[in-house]
Amino acid sequence: MKGLIGKKLGMTQVYDETGKITPVTVIQAGPCTVISQMTEENNGYSAVQLGFGERKAKNVSKAVKGHCAKSGKAENPPSVIREFRAEKDEKFELGSVLTVEQFKENDFIDVYGTTKGRGFQGVVKRYKFAGGRASHGGGWIRRPGSSGQRTWPGKVDRNKRRPGHMGNVTRTVQNLQLMRIGKEDNLLYVKGAVPGPTGGVVIVRSARKKVSA
Repeated sequence: MKGLIGKKLGMTQVYDETGKITPVTVIQAGPCTVISQMTEENNGYSAVQLGFGERKAKNVSKAVKGHCAKSGKAENPPSVIREFRAEKDEKFELGSVLTVEQFKENDFIDVYGTTKGRGFQGVVKRYKFAGGRASHGGGWIRRPGSSGQRTWPGKVDRNKRRPGHMGNVTRTVQNLQLMRIGKEDNLLYVKGAVPGPTGGVVIVRSARKKVSA
């Protein structure tokens, strides 16, 4: 299992040996504490729970404190807890810490996060509609236009592209390349963009569809 919880810090650029510039997103991945482990015998599947960050113990419930006490994190519970699937024979010691050292440069990863919320938007911004003409008697500009039907069936079909809520949904960007790893600061320099705003929580996992070199 290769996976970490992280925080998006923003974008920058890095140079290679030939001086080529590559835009990268900087992610602070970990350190993550092993909170709990699920096994086939006890839970019916194999997984591991990781915790990231810290919060005050007074701000969490007794149930969370008791759950984190097994790993020694009752006094400063993690602010984010996520579960990662693991292989059947993988064993994790409760309270152990996972860092970016499980990855190496040029690995391919998948990054999972929540996109920025845009609120209620029209079809021009939401779906890139062209709108109507802006001259010579055009009566509408940023409207979607007619979407109904005739007497039969006399309704608008489902899943039509209409105005509505935009953003604030979970998305996964696959096959991103690790250009550089900062082991001292637990930083991952990922080629390209990842979902979410600066400071947003992201999940980093080894790529499922592309094998690392």
